[in-house]
Amino acid sequence: MKARPFLAALLAVAVALLSLGAAGWWMLWQRSPLALQHQSLTMPLAARFVPRTAPLSLHWLSGPDQPAAYARAVAPPRQRRQAAAAADRLRDGAFAAAGLDYATELSPWLGDQSSFALLTPPGGEEAPGWVLALRSRDNEGARRFLQRFWQTRSLAGTDLQITSYRGMGLISGRGALLGQDPQPLATALINDDLVLIASGRGVLEQALDVSQIDELNQAASAPLQKAMSRLGEGVALLTARPQAMEQWLGLPVRSGDDTSAAVELVAALSPSGSGLRLEGLTQLRSPLPPLGAQSTDLLRQLQVPASSLALLSNPAQLLADDADNPWSSLLGPALRQALSQERGPLPALVAGSDSGPLLWVDQAEGWLIGTKADNPAVEGLQSALDADGFSGSPLQSRGQTLQAWTRLQSKPVKGNPDQLQAQLAGARATQGALAWWGQGLAILNQQYEGRRAPQDRLDQLDLLGSDQAPYQWAMDGATAQALLKGWKPWRLLNTLSSSPLTPRVEGVALALEPEKAEPRSLRLHALLELQH
Repeated sequence: MKARPFLAALLAVAVALLSLGAAGWWMLWQRSPLALQHQSLTMPLAARFVPRTAPLSLHWLSGPDQPAAYARAVAPPRQRRQAAAAADRLRDGAFAAAGLDYATELSPWLGDQSSFALLTPPGGEEAPGWVLALRSRDNEGARRFLQRFWQTRSLAGTDLQITSYRGMGLISGRGALLGQDPQPLATALINDDLVLIASGRGVLEQALDVSQIDELNQAASAPLQKAMSRLGEGVALLTARPQAMEQWLGLPVRSGDDTSAAVELVAALSPSGSGLRLEGLTQLRSPLPPLGAQSTDLLRQLQVPASSLALLSNPAQLLADDADNPWSSLLGPALRQALSQERGPLPALVAGSDSGPLLWVDQAEGWLIGTKADNPAVEGLQSALDADGFSGSPLQSRGQTLQAWTRLQSKPVKGNPDQLQAQLAGARATQGALAWWGQGLAILNQQYEGRRAPQDRLDQLDLLGSDQAPYQWAMDGATAQALLKGWKPWRLLNTLSSSPLTPRVEGVALALEPEKAEPRSLRLHALLELQH
């Protein structure tokens, strides 16, 4: 009987030690830079000063030194210093673009939230203004910053005006931010720990106005709070309305009647390994029409390497000229460009007649398309091919029967002006319940012989965690670099980083799918892979 109290005491001590150990581990993990991968989204303090109608807002929800600490943690030992320096350059470049020197003006006091927003003036006739919100780690840091901020500009000859608006002190005048010409500026200090810098007094007063009316600001927006809850995690929160989606983000959101198919984009950015993950929600003006069920049979049967791989649930719907269909408005232009006549007439004919699913593959030997064996039917394409002068004929190649479409065209050569050459539009082979359409015989032979699956591209899609998404796309580094270098936000990031980012890109994967239980909401998954 005496042993029982001793064992009970021993068990209590063990439980206490385990609890302390678990609590210590949890605290270390919370302070670890790796915790940024799973940081919960929170409503930023500055959201109260951002109108719901703001064309664009970007909220950074972590400390300014955390990206460098994270880059150092995930980089190989010999590359940690360079990785951290690259992250610091990007941070410094971002603040320099806003006219501020991070090292001398911000590092002593800047806390874990920084926000930027474009504001449309009432009436919308003037150019958008902007507001920058910086949160301080302590009450004195923000006050000292504002004192030095205006002191240096006053010494440069700026006339300052100190006024009161809605019970808060405003300082305004024509001043010059770092490296910029003099322009209207206005500042306010909120609760001693939030600095607002705006492109003029009127813009700042607009931000202060919406902070007093819950129905007008982001902080009290139920749709934004709901979107954040569905997104879950992120170190940055982006909101964009249709004008900014096109002008600043380069996203096609216009319908055929010149109205926007989208209402608003809310996106969250998180680090993922050495890369970045983006999760977004787009509210649409029209409900999404139903799509056919996605199938992974094509992916499982694919046996050729791929530099780019796309799985489309209903390509014919995307290519249809339907202004009331958000799928067609958002994805149709990109698909039409991909199916340009440079690839010949067959890809566009197959995609335009296929209700899906369709698998598109690009690689060194050309393009490869996978469809169901009976959809689309060959007979439905023949008349269009005949109109282009392509005739179909059976062909034997390495034990399989192919259908090839060719035409003769004149190709004069020296000494023989009547030289003729057979031009191949493409070929088709069946494999069980599937059909494979190839740019040439070589790629169809690869598929028939089953050399190897494009494991890198399949792994990218697996990492997205959206295997049932109706539209998925994975690409290698070269394809991703060519795509990104023309994208406006990417060019801006390269400028801010003061060093080229494009060569570090190893791949990109994207997926789009309807948000569950939200007929007017579209979910975006994106993964950017970077070299260590």
